[in-house]
Amino acid sequence: MRMTPQRQLVLDALLELEHATPEQVCQHVQRSTPTVNITTVYRTLELLESLGVVRHTHLGHGAPNYSVHEHKHVHLVCHRCDRVLEVPCEVMDDLRGTLGARFGFALDASHLALSGMCETCQEEIR
Repeated sequence: MRMTPQRQLVLDALLELEHATPEQVCQHVQRSTPTVNITTVYRTLELLESLGVVRHTHLGHGAPNYSVHEHKHVHLVCHRCDRVLEVPCEVMDDLRGTLGARFGFALDASHLALSGMCETCQEEIR
């Protein structure tokens, strides 16, 4: 695949933003190149994902968030305040082992989102 200027702009935006929805990527790209539209961004993200350059995750309801493939961690998403914590993949090692031993399932926790409630929100409701 040829790296077109538009593809490079989308990839550069993701590298700078780290996590972003397609709309956020589009807004970022349009700062320097207003002619790039949301359709181009969506198609570019799909292509880059099919090539293994980027990946997406759903951090809740709404648009997926994209990041570069090497950006590996687990997201802890508070369903009360929408805060997102990034934690190392190693926190899933025990679960990975259990899933492998009991079900023969190989967990890829490199870009995973778990829903729950953050410490601050738990304290507020006590």
